[in-house]
Amino acid sequence: MSTDHTKAPRKVQASPIIRMEGIHKVYGEGNTRVHALRGVDIVVNQGEFVAVMGPSGSGKSTCMNIVGCLDVPSKGSYQFSGVEVGELSHEELAMLRRHYLGFVFQSFNLIARTDALGNVELPLIYKGVSARDRKRLALQSLKDVGLLERADHTPAQLSGGQQQRVAIARALVTSPRLLLADEPTGNLDTTTSEEIMRLMRELNQERNLTIMMVTHEPETASHADRVLIFVDGELVQDGPPSEVLATDGGYR
Repeated sequence: MSTDHTKAPRKVQASPIIRMEGIHKVYGEGNTRVHALRGVDIVVNQGEFVAVMGPSGSGKSTCMNIVGCLDVPSKGSYQFSGVEVGELSHEELAMLRRHYLGFVFQSFNLIARTDALGNVELPLIYKGVSARDRKRLALQSLKDVGLLERADHTPAQLSGGQQQRVAIARALVTSPRLLLADEPTGNLDTTTSEEIMRLMRELNQERNLTIMMVTHEPETASHADRVLIFVDGELVQDGPPSEVLATDGGYR
């Protein structure tokens, strides 16, 4: 594979898929209060690839949890594709996650005794897709990440990079509008990390798929269109990798 990070021409942007305005998040009360986010404003358009960085305790994970509808802000507005998320019921939030969001984790989170095909089918079971269509869609998703021939292999029979490809296939099988990746290369060696990032970049460009990715690695973040830097609950930098990463990761 080529190491060229040249960006493909972007499609004409529609309205933002993510709009966060004045987002605060406070945990605890009294002397135990922790301000995880302090007035964060973020706009992400459909088709953007955004890397999120910052030291431990900076608020980046809290921000991603709010974007992924796994947590709610203490104050502020979060709109997903123009819909005010704070006004949705628990059932509507679950529906949003199920139909519009895909998640990729550092630890893969695959079911150990289930083969790759079964792991990728899992989100489709929750959506009520028929067994025949589940298999068809899961096989296509495995093909899209280059693992069709490993469909009958369990996680123990796959390398770390192959397991992450299965996890990506599982996240993509429902055709989400937004892919949220939490340290997707954190458990991988340098060469495999580069392969996974090329795959994610290709999916971003070919499908106009919006990606938000938490990472500690500047090389991983360099594949993105934008890099957001969080420090002490505040968004302190937002710009292209060539500018933000020039300061040794932007926050060190």
